[in-house]
Amino acid sequence: MKHEARDVILIVDDIEINRIILAEMLKDDYDIVEAGSGGEAFKILFEDNLSPTVVLLDIMMPDIDGFQVLERMKNTSSTKHIPVLFITAADSEETESLGLKSGAADYVTKPFNHDIVRARVDNHINLARYRYRLEQLVEKKAAEVTRTYEQTLEILATIIEYRNLESGAHIRRTTLLTEILIAKMLEMEKFRTTLLAENVLSLIKASALHDIGKIGISDNILLKPGKLSPEEFDIIKAHTSIGNQIIDNISATLPDTDMYLKHANDICHYHHERWDGLGYPCGLKGEEIPLSARIISIVDVYDALVNPRCYKGAYSHDVSLKIIAEGRGSQFDPDLVDIIPEVSAVFRSIEESYRDKL
Repeated sequence: MKHEARDVILIVDDIEINRIILAEMLKDDYDIVEAGSGGEAFKILFEDNLSPTVVLLDIMMPDIDGFQVLERMKNTSSTKHIPVLFITAADSEETESLGLKSGAADYVTKPFNHDIVRARVDNHINLARYRYRLEQLVEKKAAEVTRTYEQTLEILATIIEYRNLESGAHIRRTTLLTEILIAKMLEMEKFRTTLLAENVLSLIKASALHDIGKIGISDNILLKPGKLSPEEFDIIKAHTSIGNQIIDNISATLPDTDMYLKHANDICHYHHERWDGLGYPCGLKGEEIPLSARIISIVDVYDALVNPRCYKGAYSHDVSLKIIAEGRGSQFDPDLVDIIPEVSAVFRSIEESYRDKL
């Protein structure tokens, strides 16, 4: 039979008899961990990464006192929410007041009264459990809302592709191509740390939204079969800023816990920037351009080259790669261009499987 894990209480006191008394009062219902000094408490909390449900903390200890332990706990993300009950002398009202102002949740006084100690510890254990359940519920609801937004944006992006006389397969292709390119980048020391820190799954999902700003471009320009005039091209270029505004408006109402909206914003806004600084809308140069946008830039151009559009026919896979290679260090991040030959066969396979036909 599987037993539910018990809550852990950390007792920090340099006087052993105090730890023994408190442990005896609480051991029937809780797992007890003891520390005989502030330094030992630091080790347990920050090196051993123990996450107790409650800490009983003596104030007056040599070297590192209770206030110093509390201060570090409150300044550390993994421990700042753990309730701390100060252990004080019966006549130390001033110390108790200072402790509560410093962030302690409560206090227990010496000599210890069994019923009071148990009641205060039990109360804070129950509050901690309630807070945890509430946080889990909020995270679940936020994830559900986020996924609803993601699905809505993905549907909108697909509609825009059809409006642009491109099949929804363009989104499928760019997502797959992005995934393949990122997988190869993760093998490179230059990119691995950055990509892992930026949540690559969210980046891949956000790639589908790169042209969502085209919803604000009129059909007579978006679907024009011939060459655009300079004035018309300026209007087309505005889709990057429109996409940025759309994602900004969503971000203002939705907490982004996994960087999806940040990546979507960077991709929408900057995927037409160039490595040499001659792109739009901001003229960013080199690594000023977010990595997510640099990735989508090269993927989007490759897909546009090998598939027909209302204003052009399809180029072959080999010609498309040659064009991208010619943009090394000018239009595209040179390190990304150097990776393309290594994923060339997979790129070709994806394009053949989801090819557009006009």
